Amino acid sequence: QLVLALLPPERIASVTWLSRNPGSSLMVKEAMRVGINHGLAEDVVRQKPDLVLAGNFSTASTRRLLKRLGYPMVEVGDANSFDDIRANTRQVAKAVGEEARGEALIARMDAQLNTISRQPMPPIRVAAWDGSGFNAAKGTLYDSILTAAGAVNVGSQPPASSYGAPDAEVLLKAAPTLLVQGMPIDEKPGLRTNLARHPLVRQYWAGARTVHIRQAWYICGTPTVGGTVRALRSQLREAVAAIRSPLPFATREAVR
Repeated sequence: QLVLALLPPERIASVTWLSRNPGSSLMVKEAMRVGINHGLAEDVVRQKPDLVLAGNFSTASTRRLLKRLGYPMVEVGDANSFDDIRANTRQVAKAVGEEARGEALIARMDAQLNTISRQPMPPIRVAAWDGSGFNAAKGTLYDSILTAAGAVNVGSQPPASSYGAPDAEVLLKAAPTLLVQGMPIDEKPGLRTNLARHPLVRQYWAGARTVHIRQAWYICGTPTVGGTVRALRSQLREAVAAIRSPLPFATREAVR
């Protein structure tokens, strides 16, 4: 996504096929204008790029082989904070000779985040979760996004943070004002859907108390995160405004 934001299509040999997946990419339209690869050395050899940009967290065997074959490579770390996004953007921009463009993207992100920070609002207690468990742990980009948007993520605090999977009893004890649901819930029954289908969860959090967020907003850190924070804050505000009464079992601390 950084490459797509920094370069015109004619300078891009290919990007990962995942860039065309709306669930994980915010730049599907841009990705449709360039070639794709599946993280295979064969793709790179066939496309003959001048430079390979790769994440340092995937396709390890491909990266090792391409290095042995002598392909110039820049490995980019995962982004777990806004500072990581700034560093990665500058790294990629320098590698492709577009430092000015990179700084412009960062400046736009910072301006959006600064504008939001100057508009304080009462913190909203949320539980961020998806089909694999309470997520948005401390030190993740997702948690940074929630915090910047005005949320307090109880899913990253005890007791929720001590559980590997969503647990209805833990959720009831934490009593968050809202659920922020990431990955869509599979319609097929299974352990991953237990929380969403639990009758008490549906009774107290279904509808207005559940905010849906696209995974593409938080799984890949790019300068578009400023828009993500702004959009999420708007959703949180609208959801809270639609609530007419507190949860009957929430403590005073939870209500605050």
